[in-house]
Amino acid sequence: MADGVFVPPPPRLVEGAHCSSMQQYNDMYKQSIDDPEAFWGAIADQFYWKERHTGKFCDYNFDASKGKVFIEWMRGAKTNICYNALDRHVQGGHADRVAFFWEGNEPADEDRLTYGQLLERVQRCASGLRALGVARGHCVAVYLPMIPELVVTLLACARIGAVHSVVFGGFSADALADRVLDAKCDVMVTSDGFWRGNKLVHLKEIADHAAELCAARDHRLRRVVVVRHLPRLHQHQHPANGAGGGDAQPAKRAQFDVQASWDAARDLWWEDMMSEAALECEPEWMDAEDPLFMLYTSGSTGKPKGVLHTTAGYMLYAATTFKYTFDYHLEDVYWCTADIGWITGHSYVAYGPMLNCATSVMFEGSPFYPSGERPWQIIDKYKVSKFYTAPTAIRALMRLGDDIVTKHSRQSLKVLGSVGEPINPEAWLWYHRVVGGGRCAVVDTFWQTETGGHVLTPLPAATPTKPGSACRPFFGVQPALLDENGAEIAGEGEGYLVFRRPWPGIMRTVYGNHQRFETTYFKKFNGFYCTGDGARRDADGYLWVTGRIDDMLNVSGHLLSTAQIESALIEHPSVSEAAVVAVPHSIKGEAVYCFITNKQGEPWTDELRKELILKVRERIGAFAAPDYLQCAPGLPKTRSGKIMRRVLRKIAQDDRDLGDVSTMADESVIALLFQHRTAQLL
Repeated sequence: MADGVFVPPPPRLVEGAHCSSMQQYNDMYKQSIDDPEAFWGAIADQFYWKERHTGKFCDYNFDASKGKVFIEWMRGAKTNICYNALDRHVQGGHADRVAFFWEGNEPADEDRLTYGQLLERVQRCASGLRALGVARGHCVAVYLPMIPELVVTLLACARIGAVHSVVFGGFSADALADRVLDAKCDVMVTSDGFWRGNKLVHLKEIADHAAELCAARDHRLRRVVVVRHLPRLHQHQHPANGAGGGDAQPAKRAQFDVQASWDAARDLWWEDMMSEAALECEPEWMDAEDPLFMLYTSGSTGKPKGVLHTTAGYMLYAATTFKYTFDYHLEDVYWCTADIGWITGHSYVAYGPMLNCATSVMFEGSPFYPSGERPWQIIDKYKVSKFYTAPTAIRALMRLGDDIVTKHSRQSLKVLGSVGEPINPEAWLWYHRVVGGGRCAVVDTFWQTETGGHVLTPLPAATPTKPGSACRPFFGVQPALLDENGAEIAGEGEGYLVFRRPWPGIMRTVYGNHQRFETTYFKKFNGFYCTGDGARRDADGYLWVTGRIDDMLNVSGHLLSTAQIESALIEHPSVSEAAVVAVPHSIKGEAVYCFITNKQGEPWTDELRKELILKVRERIGAFAAPDYLQCAPGLPKTRSGKIMRRVLRKIAQDDRDLGDVSTMADESVIALLFQHRTAQLL
């Protein structure tokens, strides 16, 4: 679709909208830039503060030449995000309001949790964690499936001032151990396991392996709290309950998956912790800039980095972006399909919705299990009005045909959101015309783990949208486009997407490595926050995100570094060198394409292919497994030895228009690589 074609906001959304016109958006945006204290101060007044801020409302330095890069919002203010997400609503008369409809892996698995019930469980969990020695400033590892106990644990940590580090349940033991070690966690909350479609994931078994890996590196997990979630299929005793000369008490909960071990000195059942915990737990009143959580994202060095978010700024930004991007009202039912193991789940399953007293659907399963009808069945079941999912899922659902969608009502839908990667216009239009029946707004949001919330997004009742464009900046966000030399591109053009100034939800540092924070985000263009993404601005001033510029991949919305995958591949004794690039994929957005150089004398075999895929799955997770593996007798490199991934991307796509290769040390490898090129999907 041409850049100039607009899709206007649906008229039925305009009346009563939080932002109902472009004039209102422009006025609010101008105030957020010209007078951020007044803009964000008015929003802050909607929340509870134990103490108001002192000094500057916002203070920052993006210019590393002038000293340490830092960002502070409302320094000196004291609040608690759990109190604002729960107590404030219960005290306001919403105790019986549903916070979450929980939908399990099987369609028959369901539950609901009110704000009053959630507050009770969170206080018990917070008391229980305190009894285990978790205190303000400690970091708790959370390795759980999408079950209510996950939200309970996050809010309980926030209530007592502990920092939570959620690790996605798809990560391997190695990846989990890396994150536990970096964050110095000595307490973990996990579960026995979970079903993902037809696949059973033994989460406790993976957690045990991670604990062993940590112990081998002189770090001990002191306590592991285990949520019982799997169907109770087995009858036997815990090793600690009389089976091996331990405690002779009868097994109170004898059903435990036989594949998992049990360390009586370390492991504790969730229900035991909860039943013994105090009923009430007073919140810790946290400074505005006290850490709230860290979430690990891939780094260009291959070592994951702990993105650290703080309390008050993140609270304001998650709540405000949720309210305006989805135009949320109390009569709405909202569903974000993301896992809380990613930032989307933090901001738009947990904190953003709850800070707005929202009623949400929390989904454990797969949108394709037991069939591709599942999303539309859930939307009709709960009368979902605001729906948020990834382009990967949208494209995969497209392939199943329109009939599987249109046989369901979907009349409750008002706003459709897209997250995780740029959405192609074809998928955008299908989402709008088929899923939304042409009557819903589509909000294509751009943001990152580091930004804490949406930074580019349309507003559903105000912004005329363009299929494939993230449209305009959110309040308080000042984007710019720069060329390779750091010169600003005015008007139409394409370049690096950067931001001039901070907004409340931006990350504050990389945990334990502030220099890495400065180098990664501010060194390339001093004075600007660099996203690492490219974008173009059209004649109407709309922004189109074009994807990663550096050596990163976006696979099904999961951001991975090429170095992270390469480091796993070269662990194999037969591999001397590996180079990884992204190639377009019709479903996942990008696929992982690997060029492998064997050690001299080592053959290229199907068995080696399988071993390399397994190695990546073990080191990172199944979602990072290579889609293509190609034998590479040599790699294109500059005379200084740098791998030319630009050229490898061309070879991977069988595109012989390589551009300028004058800096390549040995051009003869090009012909060899095209000869060895394989398009076999593994």
